[in-house]
Amino acid sequence: MKSVKICIAASAGGHLNQLLQLESVWQGHDVVCLSTSEMVRTRLELIGRTHITRECNRNNLVRLTRVFFKCLKIAAKERPDVVISTGAAVGCIACYLCKMLGAKVIWLDSITNVRDLSMSGRMVRRIADLFLVQWPELAARYKNAEYIGTVI
Repeated sequence: MKSVKICIAASAGGHLNQLLQLESVWQGHDVVCLSTSEMVRTRLELIGRTHITRECNRNNLVRLTRVFFKCLKIAAKERPDVVISTGAAVGCIACYLCKMLGAKVIWLDSITNVRDLSMSGRMVRRIADLFLVQWPELAARYKNAEYIGTVI
């Protein structure tokens, strides 16, 4: 089986914890990790090459712009075949940039989103090759959203 280059991208904290529950998915592949806190670097370096940006959101456009350009540099350098993310902003940015470079996008919306998709999820759903939710009610409500279970 050919090794696939996979980028896992998530903000540090709950988003990353949920994403790391899927670790068996990328075992045996070339993995690139993207997150938002130096506190998770050591854990991620056990998985693959690790890049850390700052946390960002729509309320701080200067920081958001800086993170965008750092993610652009990482995406252009790494050129993953697949990006897997649970969010938030850094995951959304990575999905869009990697998609523009030809990657497949897999999004898993957070289990905390019970009634509605996350803002990042709503944005990424348009480009995702596989869009997963963790509540069957959400899959019924949103076109192209699939429920196959929970990760936590």
